[in-house]
Amino acid sequence: MASRTNSGSLVTMLLAAAAAVPVSLAAQQDARMDAMASWVAVDAATGYETRVTPGMAEAMPGWNSDRWGNLVAVVGSGSPRRIVACALDRPSYAASQITADGYLRVHRIGRGSSHPLWDQAFEAQPVRVLTRTGPVAGVVARSNGHFAAQHRHEIAVVGADDLWVDVGAESAEEVADLGIELLDPIARHLPPWPLAGGVAGPDAGRRLGCAAVATLAAAVRDSGAPPGETHFVMSAQEVLGWVGLSSYVARGGSFDQVVVLAPGEAEGAIRLRSSASFGRFGAVLESAGVGEVTVVVPAASSPGSHMEHVPAEEATTMLAAAATAAGMRVDPGIDWVAAPERTPLRASHADPSLDRTADLLRSLVDLYAVPDHEWPVRRRVLESLPEWARERAVVDDMGNVMVEAGPERDTTVFMAHMDEVGYEVGAISSGGVVTLRRKGGVVATAWEGQTALLHFDPPGAPSALTGTGDDTDPRWKAESLTASAPPPIPGVFLTRDVAESKNVISERAWFGMDAAALAARGVREGMAVTMYKEGLRLGRHRFVARALDDRAGSTALLLAINAIDPDELDSKVIFTWSVHEEGGLRGAGAMARRFAKSTHRIFSVDTFVSSDTPLESPHFAHARLGSGPVLRAIENSGVSPDRERQRVIRVAREAGIPLQIGLTQGGTDGTRFTFWGAANQGLSWPGRYSHSPGEVLDLRDLTQLGELIAAVARAGN
Repeated sequence: MASRTNSGSLVTMLLAAAAAVPVSLAAQQDARMDAMASWVAVDAATGYETRVTPGMAEAMPGWNSDRWGNLVAVVGSGSPRRIVACALDRPSYAASQITADGYLRVHRIGRGSSHPLWDQAFEAQPVRVLTRTGPVAGVVARSNGHFAAQHRHEIAVVGADDLWVDVGAESAEEVADLGIELLDPIARHLPPWPLAGGVAGPDAGRRLGCAAVATLAAAVRDSGAPPGETHFVMSAQEVLGWVGLSSYVARGGSFDQVVVLAPGEAEGAIRLRSSASFGRFGAVLESAGVGEVTVVVPAASSPGSHMEHVPAEEATTMLAAAATAAGMRVDPGIDWVAAPERTPLRASHADPSLDRTADLLRSLVDLYAVPDHEWPVRRRVLESLPEWARERAVVDDMGNVMVEAGPERDTTVFMAHMDEVGYEVGAISSGGVVTLRRKGGVVATAWEGQTALLHFDPPGAPSALTGTGDDTDPRWKAESLTASAPPPIPGVFLTRDVAESKNVISERAWFGMDAAALAARGVREGMAVTMYKEGLRLGRHRFVARALDDRAGSTALLLAINAIDPDELDSKVIFTWSVHEEGGLRGAGAMARRFAKSTHRIFSVDTFVSSDTPLESPHFAHARLGSGPVLRAIENSGVSPDRERQRVIRVAREAGIPLQIGLTQGGTDGTRFTFWGAANQGLSWPGRYSHSPGEVLDLRDLTQLGELIAAVARAGN
């Protein structure tokens, strides 16, 4: 722990005991770190603990869930009677309004977190709506990254009253169909996040306290309890002043001792606090015969933030200090007890007719590929091609993928890009803090204080293939189909603990190691850095993930190419998947040099950034999700020719595919072909919250987009 407050002889004894414990966990099994981290993912919102604690008690032998939502295990009997307690709940929101168009508005339950960016860090992040029948996926809305000019005046730090939760519904009735009710709690959807030398996540300090309580309870059952009766309590409603623990004490008779493992703070401490200092809880303690409480506080970096970090040695010291205070002994190398598995998101409401599209999209979107590091997506694209297309596929030395079919006339090119926005390693300080360089139009405020992943490229294999695009040697394809790399290193994007404005000044990450340790792991400048992501079904028809721009376009091309017979094409069609679209259109530039002079038309298959969100003005780009694909007729860098526009409208009408048409902001790969004389149009799906970690689309639109591409390919000239 960082520091201690000396409150008397007992604290001096605890400090001495803690100092004698070997505290480094660097060489111990990953399983212990995983067990610690598992508690951070527990869905226990203040006041709604009873929605999860009965199931937890069933999975934890010797534990019970009481009517207040506490988890309790009692070991031993007689005197003295003691309590060892932690805070199980965490600051959360409640759904304070369900709007007519299917969004949730929120309000904090109690005081919430004191961290200045706690509310803002929810923007564009997946969440769990904790309904009576299980958790349902949602995402917090965020203004489109492509519409930054419209939001340049928005510099105030985001608060709870600014948040809108999108659950994939189009009406209040659809929200009800998902089982969501007014006042249901809302929490982050994050995996357990162990990293080198510690654990990170929302309220990691308080949850490691509960991991310690569970571990102590198991230890005394296995090796013998200290004299007397020990009550292990994971308390409900700590956010409201330890209400759950107070209720337990009030109805539990007299106690001789109370040890509390408290939420994390910037400086750790072991304190003796008078019962009177606990406010209304204090009167209950005094009535039970308790005059003072031993409080163990873990030191945490950025306490109260979404990526609060607690070093592993701090957790070990906290465990030892609590054990000593309660008269117990534990082996420093003890295996920590893992939390019961979290209830999976409920997806029974998802339309099964869209499973094929959703599964293909998820297989692409769960991969990581910032510009110059597209190799995982390239391999997946090649593996997803039909046999005839895989045989014909060509990969150039830049990493673009091309499949040609049909007779040599009136060439049509369809192009989607494989990369996504993200970061790369810039400078590394001696302490291991990594200064980042943007790759593409990152919405930086949505990355601050979030999970981080540091990615490796395949050793000795073409990861970026950063050539000129002129070389199409077969080895690029062969190596792309076998490329693999070590797993990424987990870390955190650092956050400001004092924030006067919304915007981020410095974008940095930390991976639990200093510069020497990172170098020993092979970390170098230019490596890709992203955050954790997970493609999720949203409501009945929708899908949320980071990098739908442009994995959805890649999915649509794969749906189309798997639906056509190359022998039935009347003219030349080239399906292409490009690299380095974000921030430069470099891959498209290489393909334009190769194909553009003979190309009649090109279709950029990319997002139609839609204003169909409550955070945007509908005066332009208002293509509604679920109303069909979009002909992206006007964008920042071009206008589609009216004759070509009418041709697409005719093909869609004849195929019975609904088609929207509109103007949006941004540019696409096809602009590289325009100056060579090829007509460029965007074939798109409407998407919300562009370039954020929580982009949203409607799977019906994406399925129909694949059908439209196939129909346009068959239509010839």
